[in-house]
Amino acid sequence: MSLVDTNWLEKNINKVKIIDCSWHMPQTKRNGFIEYLKEHIPNAIFFDLDKNSKLNTDLPHMLTDAKSWEEIVSSMGIENNDEIVIYDNSDVISSCRCWYNLIYFGHNPKKVHVLNGGLKKWKNENKLTDSKQTNLRVSIYKAEENKQLVKNKKEIDENIQKKEFEVVDARSKERFEGKVVEPRKGLKSGSIKNSFCIPFSELINEDHTFINKDEITKKFNSVGFDINKNLVFTCGSGVTASVLALAYSIINDKYMPTIYDGSWSEYGKS
Repeated sequence: MSLVDTNWLEKNINKVKIIDCSWHMPQTKRNGFIEYLKEHIPNAIFFDLDKNSKLNTDLPHMLTDAKSWEEIVSSMGIENNDEIVIYDNSDVISSCRCWYNLIYFGHNPKKVHVLNGGLKKWKNENKLTDSKQTNLRVSIYKAEENKQLVKNKKEIDENIQKKEFEVVDARSKERFEGKVVEPRKGLKSGSIKNSFCIPFSELINEDHTFINKDEITKKFNSVGFDINKNLVFTCGSGVTASVLALAYSIINDKYMPTIYDGSWSEYGKS
């Protein structure tokens, strides 16, 4: 159950830990934390995607180390057996990246959910929001990395010959095909050799919910790769790759999300 709906969260709001992982592309000039301070789902804890990633690198949103992750999650008052619902108020459905991070660091995948439709749908249904500071009690969280859920550049390059997994890119077709300039400076245009493209936006409805299971299956089947093969997702910086990973988990409940963490921010360096 990767996704939960707004009515489910409303009924279970006091039984789960709620995370607001709103993150916006730099060109939008929006700030997720400032928006959170103004309005959020009651009891939500803010997760800063930039600050809670690896800091000693020029690549955005790279996974941090296990010790740092334990400190981050402990400071949020989350425990290993907590059921968690993550939402966002972002056009890039950034909650999916936090969902991936938690699973990578060993949280039970059955206890990590994304709110389908996020804050947008929650507000459209006139459900309760507030601006109160959430009281946090520091916990002792233990991480256990699932290192098989992340790929590095060397593994991506070797796979071009080995063909052990399919690489699926979540960026737009124009970016994938190299027809437009990349939004991040210093990156060439184009894509990883032999990779496929499913723009993440094609899996999301106007109200920020995911398209239904049958439509997701059709979308994956239409691209021309074997959807039963191992799939690794990539994008610009590892955020929307996680949207594809979550969508695929809806049609394959045995799938554990696997991401090329450096994504095009690393691979596209000139």
